[in-house]
Amino acid sequence: MQLLDGKKVSEDIKNEIAAEVAQMKANGEKVPHLAAIIVGNDGASLTYVGSKVKSCERVGFESTLIKMPSTTSETELLKKIKELNENDDIDGFIVQLPLPKQIDTQKIIMAICPTKDVDGFHPENFGKMALDMSTFIPATPFGILELLERYNVETKGKHTVVIGRSHIVGRPMSILMGRKGFPGNSTVTVTHSHSKNINQITSQADIIISALGVPNFLKAEMVKDDVVIIDVGITRVVDETTEKGYKIVGDVDFDNVSKKASYITPVPGGVGPMTIAMLLKNTLLARERRRMMV
Repeated sequence: MQLLDGKKVSEDIKNEIAAEVAQMKANGEKVPHLAAIIVGNDGASLTYVGSKVKSCERVGFESTLIKMPSTTSETELLKKIKELNENDDIDGFIVQLPLPKQIDTQKIIMAICPTKDVDGFHPENFGKMALDMSTFIPATPFGILELLERYNVETKGKHTVVIGRSHIVGRPMSILMGRKGFPGNSTVTVTHSHSKNINQITSQADIIISALGVPNFLKAEMVKDDVVIIDVGITRVVDETTEKGYKIVGDVDFDNVSKKASYITPVPGGVGPMTIAMLLKNTLLARERRRMMV
């Protein structure tokens, strides 16, 4: 069994990006600038956005963090997005999800200029991804592809089972794993809450990508020997034996499934760090594209 070490690979990617940014500075070019909007005080979102800002510093990007109160109206948020769309200094920006109930998430995503949508959620970018055109791939699926590529995990002709059909992970992952090229060229089955005989489906899979958000859902008896496991799940579970009073758990019963797997991502330290690294990569890409447009 080999661990797909997202922590290590994400550090490699950040080092590569930092070297490119240093070269840009040496050439007197503008360095990439990433902005993030966060509405409200959700603890997990604040932590996540904070680590994005730190990562920007680490690779030499400029970053702007815009905090808005949880009472922010949809109109106010749309106005802020319009400002960022029109600000030539900002290469890419994200609106941290989830948003408060009074705001229509889809309307917000639609308002982001596709050329600055480094999350890759805008329908224009999603459509281009589905058509194999050059675009921003959503950061988590992009990170999974990068892990598979850097560990040279064979995907051609393999049966990939995706658990979950969210627009952020499951749906894009199912498209990307079935596309021509590497990683890709696999036969993809998408499973979800209405799928029957899920154990039967997962037991036939060569590669399982689980993005369900149910702790320890995937058990050893649900997988075959030498399976490749990508665990996107991340849930806080109460654990009085730890100092924090909780532990972070994935969708996969790691201790038992890892005994049968050929490759597996740990939680934490697998897909999570890759997501931030690929957001940085998308921002670098956005800067390069904007330079070409001038």
